[in-house]
Amino acid sequence: MIFSRRYTWGIIALLIVCALFIFLFHISDIDSFTSFVEVEYKDPPKQPNDWFIMQRSYPGESINLKAWRAARMQAEALRNSAPHSSPQWLEAGPTNIGGRITALAAHPSNPNRILLGAADGGIWYSEDGGTNWLPVFDLQSSLSIGALASDPSDPNIFYAGTGEANGSGDSYPGDGIYKSIDGGNSWFFAGLEESYHIGRIAVNPNNSQQLFVAASGLLFGKNNERGIYRSEDGGGSWQRVLFVSDSTAGIDVAIHPAHPDTVYAAMWERIRYPGIRIAGGVTSGIYRSIDGGDNWSLLGNGLPLPSTTVGRIGISIAPSNPSVIYAIYADHPGYFDGIYKSLDSGDNWTRVNDGALSSLYSSFGWYFGNVYVDPTDENTIYALGVPMYKSINGGNSWFQASSGVHVDHHAIWIDPANPMRVILGNDGGLYISQNGSSSYTKINGLPITQFYAATVDFNNPERRYGGTQDNGSMRTLSGNLNDWQVILGGDGFYCIVDFTNPNVIYAEYQWGGLRKSVNGGNSFSSATNGISGSDRTNWMTPVVMDPTNPDLLYYGSQRLYKTTDGASSWSAISGDLSNGPYSNWPRYGTITTIAVAPTNPGVIYLGTDDGNVWTTPDSGDTWNLISASLPDRWVTRVAVDPYDEFTALVTFSGYRFSEYIGHIYRTMDGGQTWQDIGSNLPEVPIQVVVIDPENTSRYFVGTDFGVYITEDGGASWSAFGTGLPASGVMDLVLHHPTRTLTTATHGRSMYKIDVSNLSVIQDIEEVVQTGFTLAHIYPNPFNNQSTIEFELAKNLNVSVVIYDLLGRRIKELVNQTFPAGTHRLHWDGTNQQGSPASSGVYLVRLSAGDRQIIRRISLVK
Repeated sequence: MIFSRRYTWGIIALLIVCALFIFLFHISDIDSFTSFVEVEYKDPPKQPNDWFIMQRSYPGESINLKAWRAARMQAEALRNSAPHSSPQWLEAGPTNIGGRITALAAHPSNPNRILLGAADGGIWYSEDGGTNWLPVFDLQSSLSIGALASDPSDPNIFYAGTGEANGSGDSYPGDGIYKSIDGGNSWFFAGLEESYHIGRIAVNPNNSQQLFVAASGLLFGKNNERGIYRSEDGGGSWQRVLFVSDSTAGIDVAIHPAHPDTVYAAMWERIRYPGIRIAGGVTSGIYRSIDGGDNWSLLGNGLPLPSTTVGRIGISIAPSNPSVIYAIYADHPGYFDGIYKSLDSGDNWTRVNDGALSSLYSSFGWYFGNVYVDPTDENTIYALGVPMYKSINGGNSWFQASSGVHVDHHAIWIDPANPMRVILGNDGGLYISQNGSSSYTKINGLPITQFYAATVDFNNPERRYGGTQDNGSMRTLSGNLNDWQVILGGDGFYCIVDFTNPNVIYAEYQWGGLRKSVNGGNSFSSATNGISGSDRTNWMTPVVMDPTNPDLLYYGSQRLYKTTDGASSWSAISGDLSNGPYSNWPRYGTITTIAVAPTNPGVIYLGTDDGNVWTTPDSGDTWNLISASLPDRWVTRVAVDPYDEFTALVTFSGYRFSEYIGHIYRTMDGGQTWQDIGSNLPEVPIQVVVIDPENTSRYFVGTDFGVYITEDGGASWSAFGTGLPASGVMDLVLHHPTRTLTTATHGRSMYKIDVSNLSVIQDIEEVVQTGFTLAHIYPNPFNNQSTIEFELAKNLNVSVVIYDLLGRRIKELVNQTFPAGTHRLHWDGTNQQGSPASSGVYLVRLSAGDRQIIRRISLVK
């Protein structure tokens, strides 16, 4: 067949576009994706993971780290005071997906003993070469890991640097150096609390007491506690031996194995604020000390000259010939800028033939910065980036060595006893090769996935769904830990399952890319018809389903959209509800949360990233701004009482700057007035709040430092449950029929907990506190009629209403004043119209005054 030239070029263009589309979605760290975009646009770029810092710093540009440290201490104190009888959190998976691994360490004399560090998942330990893993750092308050190192002279000694040093916005800060003297099983604090992010740790091979640390300092902001630190007593005390400026990070450090008085340090100038990423500067460069760190000199002679475009640098010494050193450079804004090689311990350098690596960093070199040398061969080199490349001839030629694995590579360990055995850590978890990286096997058993949001299929509660950083939207159909599957690419956010048809699923990727499946997740199609492409959308765009009508959904840009036909078409029902647009950061000017009142679908509450809270009483015909008395903070979540459209909770992100500002407020009059109900909660960002339908004075909140509960409407709070690591909690989902609470963390996958026993409240306490009690419901379960018995300590107006588990009002049994004493009502299993209700679990709500009690009742036919 003969093709015209125009047709041929058309096909080529189409293939290029398709390839670019696949590539952009394959690099599932979307922080990288948007950095690629940011250098192309003159308008303020959408910084994806700046979403993390923006909400925590708003209305400023940085977090008050003193406030962060104080909040962490408050959280630890509250967690330590939790009752020993608290229920236990259990893992809910996934263990087979993985997450961002930032550091690896093993001991040359015992290569089966491996440690890995995760972005916010702590440290994991294996004794059998990676087959089985145990978390060994969960007792610490920071699970963000930047570096790991072993003592070459003692296989029982390991060091860990907390605070991931990669430049991503969700790199949580750490609190210094930790040390283990029992092979990684337990850890104790070893100083440098204000280093915040650790790039590398190096231990003197001839003197175990001497070690060097590359401290990166604040990620968002400047501080003096950065540079290269040295300890002469195994971490007992520290001295800063190299400091360049308050914005120059120590990012890498290496000790000459044959002459340990010679030390190399990579310094990286980087300044980052919301919407601003300066990933290089004139103070970036490689330094060398020949006297054990007392004095340092900047190296040149073939290395890039100091300039505003010199970015992140990684260094690696060839163990088999320490005179050979490699250095990998990124520029500002983050493109690959060469691999340099020295044959004389750093006196002179030449750039290797690295043309094949031009796209190694794909514009986000601030996320990588590592080159490694085979411990037995000075000419075998690994360059880590979006893909990983390998050279076996000292850099003269390269080939891709990461086929079949996840992209975005941060850590590698090469077995010195068998260099064909390579362990690789990237954004998708851990991989092991037995053939020098020709092929890899994915290692499971590591629950370190970074979730943004979660949901539970109402009719199939073993099915959990969630959106994640780096790994798309995923689910399990069985409830097992190890059979999760990705159902939609990109970074994943909100997922929704139709509560009447589990084959209808909504999922989204970054910036509001909503998709819908009608075949149980086997395929997805666009679900944004009618939503303007010029609207502002949030990195995590809110979308919710009406709790009584699965075809009715809401979507938030800067305005609220509504669909009544299952997302076939959308229409706006509001104007711009933010204070935007903004010409600069740190806010997008978008809706961040939407909540529909279960008892009245016309009542909707929503919040924005610039502090606005709105409500409509009539499905969007009119809007009322109700946040005048609330803090000017990023609104994270609004939740409506399942039985009262006028009662709602609103939560906020942010840390204290000077005066106290609350993170959770309640209205009981539709937003006319608000009450701060934070009481003794740590002053820490709250991501999510859940109101328990069984006791609407019971709230659960998920925060940067765990899950907390109140049983009295916020008068007092306590840490909830045991066994939950200190990873940030991004979402909570209560499946009321099974009384199971699921939490989605940003570093330790999901957990679940049984909350059924929380409803066991002593009747005498209820009488004392409220003046009434719902004493008995019998028989329960029932078939024809059940008796509801309650006791009053005084004359009270009593309302008794039956609801289904979706919060729909089934029947009001009574609403009148009763005298003190015992009273009995009967429910015959019919609704308000007298028609029989279907079999199932229902809720009996007894209200008196401003208090209420809720109990379950089962109708069996």
